[in-house]
Amino acid sequence: MKASKVAYKPLGLALGAVSGAIAGAVFKQAWKMLGHDEDAPDATDEERTWTEVLLAATLQGAIFAAVKAAVDRGGATATRRLTGTWPG
Repeated sequence: MKASKVAYKPLGLALGAVSGAIAGAVFKQAWKMLGHDEDAPDATDEERTWTEVLLAATLQGAIFAAVKAAVDRGGATATRRLTGTWPG
């Protein structure tokens, strides 16, 4: 395993935690902007419709994936700028 890849591991883990927090905050705001309750429905929430549960899950997944990709890409780009090598 390359040294740059090993050195990037802790940074990658930290960025993963940060991206999860950012994605959660973005999703909460997006859910509110759509005019729904403050809390998104859980899959087992009996009082919510199938449509609402699936919409929330789809939106949450899309936001999480986009934020994670942006944060990971930014971290890799910053690592290349600092070290001269891509951490992959």
